[in-house]
Amino acid sequence: MEGFLVALVISFGVIFVAELGDKSQLMALAFATRYRPVPVLIGITVATAVVHLASVAIGAGLGAVLPTEWISLAAGLAFLGFAAWTLRGDTLTEEERRKAEKASKSAIFTVGIAFFLAELGDKTMLATITLATQYGWFGTWLGSTVGMVAADALAILVGRLLGRRLPEKFIKYGAAVLFAISGLWLILEAVVELT
Repeated sequence: MEGFLVALVISFGVIFVAELGDKSQLMALAFATRYRPVPVLIGITVATAVVHLASVAIGAGLGAVLPTEWISLAAGLAFLGFAAWTLRGDTLTEEERRKAEKASKSAIFTVGIAFFLAELGDKTMLATITLATQYGWFGTWLGSTVGMVAADALAILVGRLLGRRLPEKFIKYGAAVLFAISGLWLILEAVVELT
């Protein structure tokens, strides 16, 4: 049970932070201007659960065949990369914004498909793969899914309450610092294990 809770808490925190200011969070905000929040959240949840299930399967498979100290080193470097990616930032292209606004089918289906496609290869998917190499698959899957949905729900709520302007620089720099700290921690652990 302890391993499950560790995986749950760490993956929730990492993915929640990774999702702040991410393109899919901006998509959630855009969809919430067109549809009611509950169908948007259901679509996000279904898509996220599927993508993150595939992510933990990949990560658990890698974790089973690679030595843990090398995985820690690679994970640390990946997290430093996520920090840089976060500083670069994400924006919705005009085409992505138009697709979100023109969607005419069921809100759940539309949001679910859009989020599924947007998350493939996204930093939250890659972070989930990385976490699954270190922690149990179920806790990582559940934590990463809930973390992403919580961050997107926050975007919808804040967006509806405060308008379309979020303090993007503060969120971006804070998330990048947390990724960098996590990356350095993992690298330090790997170096200690390798020596």
